[in-house]
Amino acid sequence: MRRLLEVCVEDVAGIDAAVAGGADRIELCAALAVGGLTPPASLIAAAAGAPIPVHLLARPRDGTFAYSSAEAALVAADIRAAAEAGLAGVVIGASLADHRLDADLLAQWVAVARGTPTPLSLTLHRAFDLCPDPLAALETAIALGFDRILTSGCSPKAIDGRATLAKLVAAAGDRLIILAGSGIDATTLPPILETGVREVHASCRSPQGTVAATETAFGFQAGPRLATDPAKVAELRNLLNLQASA
Repeated sequence: MRRLLEVCVEDVAGIDAAVAGGADRIELCAALAVGGLTPPASLIAAAAGAPIPVHLLARPRDGTFAYSSAEAALVAADIRAAAEAGLAGVVIGASLADHRLDADLLAQWVAVARGTPTPLSLTLHRAFDLCPDPLAALETAIALGFDRILTSGCSPKAIDGRATLAKLVAAAGDRLIILAGSGIDATTLPPILETGVREVHASCRSPQGTVAATETAFGFQAGPRLATDPAKVAELRNLLNLQASA
């Protein structure tokens, strides 16, 4: 069984690196340092020319996943923008105050995504990992019509959430794809695949250069910039290929 590799990127160099390394799909973001935000229109336009599917993260700000009506309208507009640009899908999520999924708001966004001329693929992001009952949240996501859930198994890192990932894979069956993400690299990938996940999500980033003293003095940058590394993408792709042929 061939397993799919999704790479999250935040700039045009990242798009090129993901493609060069053999990624199957891109999650397009801005500000990965805060978990990812909606990227600018210019980057969306650039990503539309990629030779692999691109899914847009629609997250209007950092912090909680409980949104005001004005913020919810921004996400709906971002979904439409993804469709108009010709992207393949969107990545969305919303929570109630108690961290359960906000099914009513998600249903509104799903309707927008499915109502475009070419319906968008739908990924529920890691708002899922905050849910108090992940198996109940899984059923909610399936009922809403999501195609996949990006999850670390409700732990900060997927390597520590393997037991929950395995339960989610078994419960989802063929109804929905479990996309494992958070902290996935060449070391953690093999044991994570033992959960039965069919898709994995990684940033595949490496530090780039050093930080000049002047940059640090002005507070512009706290450390070397992280950038998508095509060698790390290729390493994960090769490991997935070996697993498929084993």
